[in-house]
Amino acid sequence: MSDDGFRNVFLTASDGLRLHLREYGERGGAGLPVVCLPGLTRTAADFHVLASALAHDPARPRRVLALDYRGRGLSAWDPDPSRYTVAVELADVLGVMAACQAMPAVLIGTSRGGLISLAMASVKPEAIAGVVLNDIGPVIEADGIARIKTYVGRAGQPTDFAQGAAALRRLFADQFPDWSDEDWRDMAYRAWRLENGQLLPTYDQAIAEALRAFDLSKPLPELWPQFDALAGVPVMVIRGGLSDLLSARTVAAMKARRPDLEVIEVPRQGHAPDLAGADVIARIAAFVDRCVRRPD
Repeated sequence: MSDDGFRNVFLTASDGLRLHLREYGERGGAGLPVVCLPGLTRTAADFHVLASALAHDPARPRRVLALDYRGRGLSAWDPDPSRYTVAVELADVLGVMAACQAMPAVLIGTSRGGLISLAMASVKPEAIAGVVLNDIGPVIEADGIARIKTYVGRAGQPTDFAQGAAALRRLFADQFPDWSDEDWRDMAYRAWRLENGQLLPTYDQAIAEALRAFDLSKPLPELWPQFDALAGVPVMVIRGGLSDLLSARTVAAMKARRPDLEVIEVPRQGHAPDLAGADVIARIAAFVDRCVRRPD
């Protein structure tokens, strides 16, 4: 266990690529494991506050796995950028869950992680005991994709973390208007890593190629069948009040389709909410506790 309260675990994907995850909490506990899946260019570090709270709750400790997809964080970069797809990443996630004996699990998926969760519901529903969709749903707004395309693959190389924090504030201040200097600094430490005296981005810049498949002149495909495949498990959706990727209209349609859907809106945060607020963490913890193991 590191001083930060987690273990670094390295596994090998089916094609030989090295994958990394953070493991919080004790192995072999009676409760359901929680698997945290980050956004497109994000890493396991985004879940540190939430994962620590869930794993080290003295009343109900839980085992939490937070993954780095291929090409992100401490996982190896893929020499073939065409493999940065939801399908390949889903196979990696399922492989990790199997190797870690973490099936079924409660999935917490931010953006890309939510898409992977929806895909898993279609191909291996028995692996899922519940899902938290963080700022993602069956309908993806084109405006949000257009904005993401403007910065993915263009992380730049600031000279220090203060300069990185300033660059992130310029890019995302409209999404997180209430963030403090400390918040932006913490995001900079997750967006770049120090290597040989230089700051390097924590994701493979070639991931931008995956966005070229989105033709914004045409309607984006909707994922209602995948959402409906979650009918057998509890589902929570979290929306940033300023989100341009998940609309309030889509959340209302999800609720109409699933009256038992639990909905949280995080005010004055955009895409995607950081899941670090005490109230949001408490509600996620209560949701996880309501999820039960599916019958064999």
